[in-house]
Amino acid sequence: MSIHEIEEANRCLQCKVPRCRNLGCPIHTNIPEMIRLFKENDLMTAAQMLFDNNPLSVICSLVCNHAAQCEGHCVRGIKGAPVHISAIEHYISDSCFDRLKVERAPRNGMKTCIIGAGPAGITIAIILAKRGYDVTIFDSRDKIGGTMRYGIPAFRLPRYILDRYEVLLKKLGVQFRYNFTIGSNITLKDLFADGYKSVFIGTGAWRPKRMHIPGETFGNVHYAISYLNNPESFDLGNKVAIFGSGNSAMDVARTAVRQGCKDVTVFVRRDHASASPDEYEYSLLDGVKYQFNKTAVRITDEGPLVADTKVNEDGHVEVLEDTAKLFPADSVIIAVSQVPKHRLVEHNQGLELNDRGNLKITEDGETTLPGVFASGDVVTGAKTVVHAVEYSKKIADEMDLYMKNLEKKG
Repeated sequence: MSIHEIEEANRCLQCKVPRCRNLGCPIHTNIPEMIRLFKENDLMTAAQMLFDNNPLSVICSLVCNHAAQCEGHCVRGIKGAPVHISAIEHYISDSCFDRLKVERAPRNGMKTCIIGAGPAGITIAIILAKRGYDVTIFDSRDKIGGTMRYGIPAFRLPRYILDRYEVLLKKLGVQFRYNFTIGSNITLKDLFADGYKSVFIGTGAWRPKRMHIPGETFGNVHYAISYLNNPESFDLGNKVAIFGSGNSAMDVARTAVRQGCKDVTVFVRRDHASASPDEYEYSLLDGVKYQFNKTAVRITDEGPLVADTKVNEDGHVEVLEDTAKLFPADSVIIAVSQVPKHRLVEHNQGLELNDRGNLKITEDGETTLPGVFASGDVVTGAKTVVHAVEYSKKIADEMDLYMKNLEKKG
């Protein structure tokens, strides 16, 4: 056991009103109890508690924005460094994962379908399989994980962790249909005709947002989600310009450095990056450069034309186009977020979108088609893993209730 985790656990004050849990954690992980059990060497009880509350605990311990959540609300952080909660959670969850007690209730004879093996789909599959449902996961790719595998670099989230979830799901009886897209060939109507009692859509946000500037289609321009999907297939050259300031931009910049790019610069429209402070600091350590209050107004074969920006009194960013200058670069990467694709909507009459272009759902997570539920990025746009888990737990309960009511009606 690392001495670091022990030292951090000993710093915990065991607050009677834990801000880390009540204010900081979207899924309200019982952090004081986790640390108490850790200090008593009862790791398995701690790990089971973490998993039962958050099936993706081992993942969230690595990729959550801890500085804005649990650690950002730690009382210790008011006058010094907060307790390194994420390190303790990761040690417990990672070391105990393969020994967790994850049992399936007797089969109830009802089938349910999960479209998308990302964080929302995995969470709901685990919960419903444990409750006795026969679960089949459909995914357009050949491995489990969704954006966690194809949008988060392996140096932040090791792939072996995601592979362990496939093993766990198979132990629960979950079946997989990889490299399979529900859309024009197989529709939602076909799934119900085959006996599925409910369907969950968790297809994520895979369509990159554009900057809507001239030159965005040129061969030296790439989107963050495309690059992170398979960085080894890209030849970015030595000098790279990145536009965006979220964690995705940090991931792109740090990955480009690891792929051999010598000069990586991130351009930020405002005076600060929106990424988590930790990811920003790590990128600086990796040698990534930053230019603030800058954005591109055009992209050329030689690189982007970059202009100054300023924030108006109403909080909106104004681009000062007359200040634009060429920033010579071999490649340009646009990392200004993603939105959902809508192949399902296009090929399934009755599915509707809301005014933000995401799937329209009720408070119970049901779409405009009866028995079809949704959560995660396809509903909210690109969000975090922990927020997908938080909402998906509620959707799993609603799906369970929906199918039980179907059974009562006969």
